[in-house]
Amino acid sequence: MASSQRSPRIAVGPRPDEMFVRAVTSGGGIAVPFEESPDGLIWTGTRDLFPAVLPESVRWVQLPAAGVENWLTEGVIKQHPQVLWTSAAGAYSATVAEHALMLLLAGVRALPHHLVATSWAPEAFYPRLGTLRGATIGIIGAGGIGRALIPMLASLGAHTLAVNRSGRPVPGAVETFPVERIDEIWPLADHFVVSAAATPDTEQLIGAEELAAMKPTAWLVNIARGSLIDTDALVGALTAGTIAGAGLDVTDPEPLPAGHPLWSLPNAMITPHDSNPPALRVPAYAERVVENVTRFASGVEPVAVIDVSSGY
Repeated sequence: MASSQRSPRIAVGPRPDEMFVRAVTSGGGIAVPFEESPDGLIWTGTRDLFPAVLPESVRWVQLPAAGVENWLTEGVIKQHPQVLWTSAAGAYSATVAEHALMLLLAGVRALPHHLVATSWAPEAFYPRLGTLRGATIGIIGAGGIGRALIPMLASLGAHTLAVNRSGRPVPGAVETFPVERIDEIWPLADHFVVSAAATPDTEQLIGAEELAAMKPTAWLVNIARGSLIDTDALVGALTAGTIAGAGLDVTDPEPLPAGHPLWSLPNAMITPHDSNPPALRVPAYAERVVENVTRFASGVEPVAVIDVSSGY
């Protein structure tokens, strides 16, 4: 951690973008070039541009990604006793939660079927129309996004069941389940939002067995990572009507190739991983930089420290 006796020297890379230089200054840091022995590094670029070797002076690295599984598997983030790594987890939560709510509402209100209709036949939609008022929503991975989503759902009269690693109660949730009890939630909830981190433990967390345990009226929304759902099992469930539908901002594979069965299913809504577009993401990341530089300068642990061994 930086000493509270002096302002930390922070580099912004790969280019000293003016917005992030101002964020460093606003947080009490001094923006310096990468070559001038910085105490910390605010990274604004992609994984492939990240420097292979950090200056020995660096004690903290802030990354722009909320999910860092690829940064770990590609060796960008390394176990190093003197470097503290932080992600942007939580910085984009409200924006992504809003997108999840949009997908869920669109599914429950049969928007995909309305969009392709070519005649006025309201009675054709009545069996598909539902409401979130009084519904129970299972939030799989109640971290920053899930916690931001809970009050949005509550404002519509929906109840939430949360799943997290520890089972510690999540504010606003009717009940919180530890991941060891996740199988209990599939028949209980009316709909599901997947917002868990992508780790080896969560790969294909939802497969054929889990889909079969859901209600046939359930909509499944995934705004986390495509790897959390078995795509082949999901296609089978959507085709057979095992569940009502799916709203996917992420897929496996990603990008989803042209001609993939998901594109032609009437009960699948796909958005191209744009729940957190650049126009919203960049200023939100700058706010996180201000917060974490302030903490670093004060000798306080920054927000969203990455646990390298856990994968997030």
